[in-house]
Amino acid sequence: MPKTAAENSEYKNFLTQYPDIAEVEAFVVDASGVLRGKRLPVAGIKKLFSGGLRMARSVYALDIYGNDVLKAGLVTETGDGDGVCFAVKGSLKPVSWLDRPTAQVMLDMQNVDGTEFFGNTRRILARVLERFHAKGLSPVMATELEFYLYSIDKENRGYPAPPLSPKTGRRQDAVQTYSIAEMREFDAALSEIRAACEIQGVPADTVLSENGPGQFEVNLLHSNDILAAADQAVYLKRIVKGAAEKHGLGATFMAKPYSRESGNGFHTHISVLDKNGGNIFAGKTQEGSEALHHAAGGILKHMADCMAVFAPNINSYRRFGEGTHAPTKIAWGYDNRSVALRVPDSDLENTRLEHRVAGADAHPYLVPAVILGAMLDGIEKQIKPPPLLTGNAYDSDAETLPVTWGKALQRFENSEFIADTLGADYRGLYAACKRQEKMLFESRITDVEYNAYLRDV
Repeated sequence: MPKTAAENSEYKNFLTQYPDIAEVEAFVVDASGVLRGKRLPVAGIKKLFSGGLRMARSVYALDIYGNDVLKAGLVTETGDGDGVCFAVKGSLKPVSWLDRPTAQVMLDMQNVDGTEFFGNTRRILARVLERFHAKGLSPVMATELEFYLYSIDKENRGYPAPPLSPKTGRRQDAVQTYSIAEMREFDAALSEIRAACEIQGVPADTVLSENGPGQFEVNLLHSNDILAAADQAVYLKRIVKGAAEKHGLGATFMAKPYSRESGNGFHTHISVLDKNGGNIFAGKTQEGSEALHHAAGGILKHMADCMAVFAPNINSYRRFGEGTHAPTKIAWGYDNRSVALRVPDSDLENTRLEHRVAGADAHPYLVPAVILGAMLDGIEKQIKPPPLLTGNAYDSDAETLPVTWGKALQRFENSEFIADTLGADYRGLYAACKRQEKMLFESRITDVEYNAYLRDV
């Protein structure tokens, strides 16, 4: 049962260290990964650490446009009742990119009677982790998040354009993968991101220029505190957007902002430690242990059922295709970036799996929850994976992922694995949110249709 998530001393020590703080932004993460919450005066911080902040439970069940989703069952059926939110321990941090001295805090929601709220995705991930810990196992995770910087140009009517270099004024319209010069062009924004990560305790490691104009990737260090690692992914996305805006740029984690450029991925590296700190995936050869193979077997078995989590909206599916650096086949391989599940080349002690399917628009708590749930199912049931694939997975006869939104949602809604891992009630909530979002999208007439048909038919 969730309790108050932090001690009163945390906020008192924080205000002693940062006496100029005037406001605090308190938020939860909804079903689409959107941060929703309230801004409080600094005097209101205390309630987040003691009596709690009330907020409608339905805030976890909005579509991407911010509309109530009636079929999620949290509005009219329940009287749109409140839950109680408490600060997550250690989440009170300064927001360094704003002019006004501001703090932020992550919230955990529970029911008013103190019981768990089924819609709280942070608690869903925590329950998956509890299953590992009950077996004396500790997962270790590192994430890689890709994003685009873009120019904020009113003449583009809200459409992104590759960014103008702050130093030369030249538009970054070419791909410069791993380019040091490209990163130097945007040194101010990237340095702001690094500094904000240090202030907020986000363990940012390498930053690199990626496969699109103005596209970058930030890698977070491996951690055996998976819940904290997921929190840090939330903070990182907020930091990147805030730092970019401070320097006159936009930043997006949209899966496919440009039709002819690479999409944004959310790659996850995972291994598992036993109670003695040994990596259970490490074997005597680079092929890894039986536990590695069983974990891979579970992940691959349930991958199609999880696709609606890895690709949560209509734009997500534009990321998949040959030559896009996004996998389309349910396959695994050794040091092979064309597969969905890669065993990176490493020394035996650091043997791990890299899950390459999710887009950067995917949910920071649900992605590790379903990957770890599938992994544990594979280990418990000793599920055997298919043979390691060599060569180009796109040309293989391996099963194809459901790379349309409708098919992915159908697999998700009918999946017993999803019900067991996320909870049957949450499966219904998430599907209802995405079905409504899909219906609203399909009801809109696009610019492409007007350009093609308005005059000529």
